[in-house]
Amino acid sequence: MYLAQYGYLNPSVRNPSSGHIMDESSWRRAISEFQSFAGLNNTGELDEETIKLMSLPRCGVKDKVGFGESRAKRYALQGSRWRVKNLTYKISKYPSRLNRAEVDAELAKAFSVWSDYTDLTFTQKRSGQVHIEIRFEKGEHGDGDPFDGPGGTLAHAYFPVYGGDAHFDDAEMWSISSRRGTNLFQVAAHEFGHSLGLSHSDVRSALMAPFYRGFDPAFQLDQDDIQGIQALYGHKTQIDIGGGVAQNPSIPRITTPQPAAEDPALCADPKIDTIFNSADGSTFIFKGEHYWRLTESGIAAGYPRLISRSWPGLTGNIDAAFTYKNGKTYFFKGSKYWRYNGQKMDGDYPKEISEGFTGIPDNLDAALVWSGNGKIYFYKGSKFWRFDPAQRPPVKSTYPKPLSNWEGIPDNIDAALQYVNGYTYFFKGGSYWRFNDRTFSVDMDNPAFPRSTAHWWFGCSSAPRGTVGGNARLSAPTPSEEDDVGDILFDAGVKSSAPRSFFWFRK
Repeated sequence: MYLAQYGYLNPSVRNPSSGHIMDESSWRRAISEFQSFAGLNNTGELDEETIKLMSLPRCGVKDKVGFGESRAKRYALQGSRWRVKNLTYKISKYPSRLNRAEVDAELAKAFSVWSDYTDLTFTQKRSGQVHIEIRFEKGEHGDGDPFDGPGGTLAHAYFPVYGGDAHFDDAEMWSISSRRGTNLFQVAAHEFGHSLGLSHSDVRSALMAPFYRGFDPAFQLDQDDIQGIQALYGHKTQIDIGGGVAQNPSIPRITTPQPAAEDPALCADPKIDTIFNSADGSTFIFKGEHYWRLTESGIAAGYPRLISRSWPGLTGNIDAAFTYKNGKTYFFKGSKYWRYNGQKMDGDYPKEISEGFTGIPDNLDAALVWSGNGKIYFYKGSKFWRFDPAQRPPVKSTYPKPLSNWEGIPDNIDAALQYVNGYTYFFKGGSYWRFNDRTFSVDMDNPAFPRSTAHWWFGCSSAPRGTVGGNARLSAPTPSEEDDVGDILFDAGVKSSAPRSFFWFRK
């Protein structure tokens, strides 16, 4: 059934043997949700306009996946993204009716739709492991989502957390620069949007809208698509000048300061109060009355700075902090909390934790928003709490639970962070642990965890590179820095049976 296939009804409705009985209200609600998403008159009835839209060729990825930044119509992000910007792909199986060289050119052009607005690069390989594998298949092809012949589902792709692979229905009459058949370039550009982490958009003019609109000889990426991909990977900062790259003149020349060599205070005592990501993607460390901004290679130049000067009204020695999906940053200290919009206090604060975060204790150790489910987690001593603002009460009666449920994480942590690369990190003293969200345990790597915060996060050359302290997890083989293939992925998707993807990351 269409509505179940694309995420509006329970999947069991698609299987008559499941015994699932659907009441009329569920049916009408599903139709209404589809109509709202598609921009149709919201009647809750299978009227002619709705049936006509359902008959159009479309992408096979579900519509109701991921999240947008507001209830307004706009792009949606599935929840995962690639942790590297130089991506590789290969075409493992070509379409039966097109010339291979032409297919190579069309798919390269489809990838360039996204690299034109970001610093992503895409390199085709003929063999070996790659980030994105592309196949043209017919009918059942081994992933549990069989194609349906000409029309209907044209293609489907997996989000980064599930490997990014893209499959195209070889029964379609794929065409190049022609109004006949189905335009390969436009469909591929859409599917590669999924491979990069974009869900379907409810903006009808967007490339990431689910319905095939036909060949457009003057195709341009919609502003909604541009905003979506840049929300994941940032704006383009480099342009190709033939012999290398140059700064994009549309980007202000005053950019991220170059990282300092080392910060003596942090290298001498790397214990921190809290660490968090701001709404613009910056990562900050608080310690005492001061804060630092992190770069990929260490501490940015020009730090430390006073917390009270950058966040007026906020004192030092903060217990915990996180930025929620509403873009607001929350700070906790003792029995109080503050809310900021950027670096401006967002209302009359401080307020009592017991009022704004019912069920959460005072004097916290750490807090984070976990990508696995989008919920807020608070940590104190040997226990943790899960907070869901949409639930009443926001903390279930089964909490607190033992911190030992997060296998390998010690009690009495100092800070926790869901970093921009998708991994979860815990800090205590001068050490940190990287957490594998799929196995729900401390990650296995070489060097093993815990590792030195001073070396790996602050760039302190005198700090040890290897495992520090005791209780290290067994190590895994050391991956090569020349190969993005590693042993980790994070759970941020919806298809538990989907293929895995593997990649290496420094921290």
